[in-house]
Amino acid sequence: MFLLYEYDIFWAFLIISSLIPILAFLISGILAPIRKGPEKLSSYESGIEPMGDAWLQFRIRYYMFALVFVVFDVETVFLYPWAMSFDVLGVSVFIEAFIFVLILIVGLVYAWRKGALEWS
Repeated sequence: MFLLYEYDIFWAFLIISSLIPILAFLISGILAPIRKGPEKLSSYESGIEPMGDAWLQFRIRYYMFALVFVVFDVETVFLYPWAMSFDVLGVSVFIEAFIFVLILIVGLVYAWRKGALEWS
């Protein structure tokens, strides 16, 4: 039977963890000084006067490389629960994990063929 009182700690944690960032933004918005001038509006480069335009165009290859890294890094995290419960779940889970790894390998080969892993 679903008892609502068992989740009191969860609801308290959810409310407190939602209120802390909201209060932090509200308090910083009220207490922060608002001064706009040429120093405030200039771009900051480690204390050095900025040289050139602040809007630089980066090649999409860097973003693709980072995106492929994040995808494969996050997907390998899904293998951990399978590895920890392998002895309980048996061969069917091993086959599922093997298919999952094969799909990852196909995606890696596709990204490699498209040149997404080329840095320069």
